Amino acid sequence: MIAKEIRKPINLSLENGRLNRQAVGWARKPLIYSNVSGSFLRKKKWNYWAVTSPDLMFSATVSHIDYAAVLFVYILDLKTFDFHEKTLLIPLGKNVSMPNEVQQTIKVDHKDMMIQLIDQDSDTRIKVEIDDFDGKGTPLQANISLERPDKYQSLNVVVPWSDKRYQFTSKQPTIPATGTVQWGDRHYTFSLDNAFGCLDFGRGIWNYASTWNWASGSGIVAGKRVGLNFGGQWTDGTGQNENGLLIDSVLHKIHEDIVWEYDTGDFMKPWRLTTKDSDRVDLTFTPLFERIAATNVIIVQSRVNQMIGHFNGKVVSDDGEVINIEQMIGWAEDHMAKW
Repeated sequence: MIAKEIRKPINLSLENGRLNRQAVGWARKPLIYSNVSGSFLRKKKWNYWAVTSPDLMFSATVSHIDYAAVLFVYILDLKTFDFHEKTLLIPLGKNVSMPNEVQQTIKVDHKDMMIQLIDQDSDTRIKVEIDDFDGKGTPLQANISLERPDKYQSLNVVVPWSDKRYQFTSKQPTIPATGTVQWGDRHYTFSLDNAFGCLDFGRGIWNYASTWNWASGSGIVAGKRVGLNFGGQWTDGTGQNENGLLIDSVLHKIHEDIVWEYDTGDFMKPWRLTTKDSDRVDLTFTPLFERIAATNVIIVQSRVNQMIGHFNGKVVSDDGEVINIEQMIGWAEDHMAKW
C-alpha cells in the first residue's frame, strides 16, 4: 500500500496531545508542525547534523529527552581514522529549547560546549566551540554553512505507533556544505564540490524501549547530487517508512521496506540493503570505522553501533533510471534505546 502524501502544512498533534491522524503520511517538504505536548518522560526531540567529505566526518547534535538534554559532537578523520567524541548531559534540559519547526534556530551556550544551529531562510549555519574537546585541553571549533538548493526536497514522514505514541522525522541529505573545522592543530575545509550535510530532525512521543536501523549517504554520481536514506525496525507494522532517494534535490519515495542483512556479532563485516519486493535498492555497505556510543544511567540505556563507510551497488529512481553507486561515503547503524 502506498502511503498518503501530505501536501499542506498540518499540526502533528491534536489539542489533547494525541496524534493528528490527518498528519500521518509523507511529504516532500517539512510541512508538519511538531506541536507535541504532555506525556512527560516520553517526548523525544533532536536535531542531528552530520557533514562528510573525503577527508572528514563531523557531527553535532542537540537533543532533549524530557528529563535531560544531551549534546554531543564527534569528529572522524577519514584518512587516519583518528576519532573523538564529547557528550554533555544537562539535567532536565535547563535552558535548552527545541523548536517545533524543522528550520528554526537552536542555540545552546554552555560553559563546556557551545552549539549553535542558526537557520535563516533555507540555509543553516553550524557553529561549535569546545575549549576542551578531548580531556587534554585540545580545543575544537567548527563554522559550517549549509545552503539548500532552490526547490530542495527532503524526506518527511509521520510514523504512527498509536494515538499516544508517534514520531515525525525529517531527513535532509545532500545539502552542499562549506566551512572549516579546527581540531587542535588540525585544520579541515569543506568545499562545495565534495562536502555534504545531512539533517536528522525528530520530534515525537516514544515507547520506553525502541530499536532501529538508519542508513544515509550523499555524493556526486554521474554529475548528479544523490542522497540515500533508509530505515528499519522502528517503523515495522505502521504502514510508513523512511526510505527514499534524493536526486538533484528531487525526492524519489520508496514505499516498500528495506531488508537489512548484517552480522550483529561483527558489525565490521559488509552489510546488505535491498528492497523487499523489487530491485529499486541493491547495495552493499562496507564499514571503515565503528563508532560505539553506549549509555547506562539509571532509567536510560542505549547503545548505537554506527558504522561509517562506503556504499556500492545500485538504486532505481521513480522513472526507472538506474543509478550506479560507487564508494559513496555514509553510515549505517543499529540502535537500541530504553529511554
